[in-house]
Amino acid sequence: MLKENSREKRNFKALIETDGIGRVEDRLNVIDVFLNTEDHITLDDFMSLLNGKGYNYDQEFVKLCLNRWVELGFAQKEVFEGQPPRYEHRHLGKHHDHLICTKCGMIIEFQSDEMEQLQERIAAKAGFYILQHKMEIYGLCSRCAAARSDLMPLTSTKTGEEVYIRDVVGGGNAKSRLISMGFSPGDRLEIINNDGEGRLIVGRGDSRLALGRGMAENIIVSPDRQGMERGLKGHPRRRRRLWGLF
Repeated sequence: MLKENSREKRNFKALIETDGIGRVEDRLNVIDVFLNTEDHITLDDFMSLLNGKGYNYDQEFVKLCLNRWVELGFAQKEVFEGQPPRYEHRHLGKHHDHLICTKCGMIIEFQSDEMEQLQERIAAKAGFYILQHKMEIYGLCSRCAAARSDLMPLTSTKTGEEVYIRDVVGGGNAKSRLISMGFSPGDRLEIINNDGEGRLIVGRGDSRLALGRGMAENIIVSPDRQGMERGLKGHPRRRRRLWGLF
């Protein structure tokens, strides 16, 4: 790794010297710190790393450096759902994809020759020439999945989640109204939109329904346990993006 980083640094120096934009030594100091981390770092994370090394550079200068590295192919900028932009070292000739936990934010890199070959076969069958691609799989890491509550009100679900109704509760006319709307234990619901403030939009069968948050509190649901267990055993649902359950 040290040999590769030294080569990358020399390559970077040769490129920026032709830019004529100045502060070459400062830029080399910054990229030296960057090349020595394999994490997916935010700008704030990186500023902390630089400060820890004794560098007190302006954040705007560091941001310009990061973006220039992306342009020159030394870094890759990733924008994962619900997270600030992150930067990672781009290794030429190597490709990987990501698993992103929507609860704790953990990012796990993975590489699968079988998946790459399958994508090539699919593209070839369609007469499609692949230039680039990326896969982001959203869900729960093993620790967050294990901590998931079995029962929760519908208001605690997240957009994209699939849950099952376990009970319909509530006093007055709330319970009877929900039952008259067709909400029954055992029904599968797809959470189309739950922004944490306004009405929830849910899918049930081939219908889309809107629920106020007060009414939604009376519907007790549980996650698709079988789906979660498949994910923990290494068999994620076959969707381009798998959304988190929190």
